[in-house]
Amino acid sequence: MSIGEVLAQLRPDFPDVSISKIRFLETEGLVEPQRSSSGYRRFTGDDIARLRYVLTVQRDHYLPLRVIKEQLEQLDRGMELVSDGERTVTPYTAANAKSAPQDEVALSRSSLLEAAGIEEELLAELESYSLVRAGRSGVYDAHALFVARTAGELAQYGLEPRHLRSVRSAAEREVDLVEQVLAPMLRQRSADAAGRAEETAAEIARLTTRLHAAFVDAGVHRLRSR
Repeated sequence: MSIGEVLAQLRPDFPDVSISKIRFLETEGLVEPQRSSSGYRRFTGDDIARLRYVLTVQRDHYLPLRVIKEQLEQLDRGMELVSDGERTVTPYTAANAKSAPQDEVALSRSSLLEAAGIEEELLAELESYSLVRAGRSGVYDAHALFVARTAGELAQYGLEPRHLRSVRSAAEREVDLVEQVLAPMLRQRSADAAGRAEETAAEIARLTTRLHAAFVDAGVHRLRSR
């Protein structure tokens, strides 16, 4: 495929992608399309899968290109990404590239600090309040990265990890509500019930998050009105 055809395939999922972005990823060594006899780039299905992997991990997990490149190099050598002992990494392919990255984020401590853009002191404090935890092998998953990055952004406003404990407590209470709804479904122990439970959990999480945001917005509005 030409670079234009690649762009057409990627645009539905990545509206901001451009030809210059694809060329930039090529110059960084993240994708290496073949060249035709006339010098034009020719991409394969695996090249597109590789691009999807890079763009998805950048968008959803904020990983820097250096870390993504290291992961791809491991996969190219037939190695698994760093694992916490609980996950098996599925290498990117044209068939699984859309779903693989969410399960493959496993970062060392230094990589987490770089990807989240925070200092060691803040990470240590987050861990002291159990807001971020490493897996059994000392690696961090996508959840840890998201919390660390968000905590770093909140720290710019003077909010410290000790202030975030109430946010976690509120989330845990919401999980208790979800568990009450899901319990009857999970007791059925069937594939259909498990699927319905997963969909229900996602929908309740979406609605409670929206409600939480509405209450916060209302509170902020009252503060402005004083």
